[in-house]
Amino acid sequence: MQQYIDRFGAERIWAATVVVVFGGLALLAALFPQQVYVEFIWEYFWGPVVADANGWNCVAWAGGEVQSCDVAGSGAGPTASPGYTVTSYAGYIPTLLLLLTGFIFVIDRLDIERYRAGFWGLFPFMLFGGALRAVEDANVKVAEATGDAALSLPWQALLISPFTYVVVAVIALVSLVIAVWLERTGVIPGYEYGLAGIGTSLLAVTLVILWQWAAIGGVGFFPLITVTTLVVASTLTALVWFTIQRFAPELNEGTRYMGVLIIWAHAIDGVANVIGLDWAQAFGLPWDLTPKHPVNAAVQRYTGQLLPESITGVIGDVWPFLLLKVAAAVFIIWVFNEEVFEESPRFTIMLMLTVVAVGLGPGTRDMLRATFGV
Repeated sequence: MQQYIDRFGAERIWAATVVVVFGGLALLAALFPQQVYVEFIWEYFWGPVVADANGWNCVAWAGGEVQSCDVAGSGAGPTASPGYTVTSYAGYIPTLLLLLTGFIFVIDRLDIERYRAGFWGLFPFMLFGGALRAVEDANVKVAEATGDAALSLPWQALLISPFTYVVVAVIALVSLVIAVWLERTGVIPGYEYGLAGIGTSLLAVTLVILWQWAAIGGVGFFPLITVTTLVVASTLTALVWFTIQRFAPELNEGTRYMGVLIIWAHAIDGVANVIGLDWAQAFGLPWDLTPKHPVNAAVQRYTGQLLPESITGVIGDVWPFLLLKVAAAVFIIWVFNEEVFEESPRFTIMLMLTVVAVGLGPGTRDMLRATFGV
């Protein structure tokens, strides 16, 4: 492989890979529309987005008319539900790695040296991504309440996972270029300050939009959900972090204090899921949330099957998901040891940012959509 990289260049090989993969998929979809587009692309990738955008639990292909399963009835072809499946994960993960590789080429050309500073500067963008996703939830509720939404497909898809990750990543990359330029022209002392400032501003604007739309289509405002999520997740993070520092400090040699953010991000996701899926009504919401991912759906299902109702009725059936998230976070900071950072600092930081984003993004979204009643 190295000989091809030396001969053609890594960037050209990456570009050729993108063209071959997605061009080949488009060609196959054109040649075999039913098998490739309808039964693969639509059923596992676009259909769930359509269902989510319309607030449907299930969408049917219905000969291309695309209807709610309740309307289409049986025999309407492939169906899809909001959220992810094992098949969609198998498609999204390689796509994500391709995207990360492309971003690394851009960062390479920017000639950035202080990568850890960039990690902290990008933190507000992870919160921004979750808030942006909650705005789409509010958009659906506005449509249900008024019959007219501010955004509709295909533009609405930009706010729905996984497309929203790409949108936020592109915005963050553009912001990074601007911040580096501001630093090198002497406007700011470090690019991380400009980066954090842009991300925080975007987050603030997004929260204002969420507030306004939730006032139209939401069922109320429940700030105690956010307070409880932040307090419980932060307390749990502190306990886990100090336990690691006391009994296994070698785990933190690579990530250092970035490990705190990794644990906290996934604790937020875990706590938000526990509250949203098991205790939302206890906080005043008229309904509990439903799981959007196969992992937390499986945890809820198997916990309910393994434990008697007398126990799950008291403590709920989603709490193992929180333990699983925290354990996964600890494993991740152990994997990202000092040697990994020394061998490939750019790619390692990008992977760490992705790890935080896939925890804090969904966690922030679940916390905010419950808080704003959308």
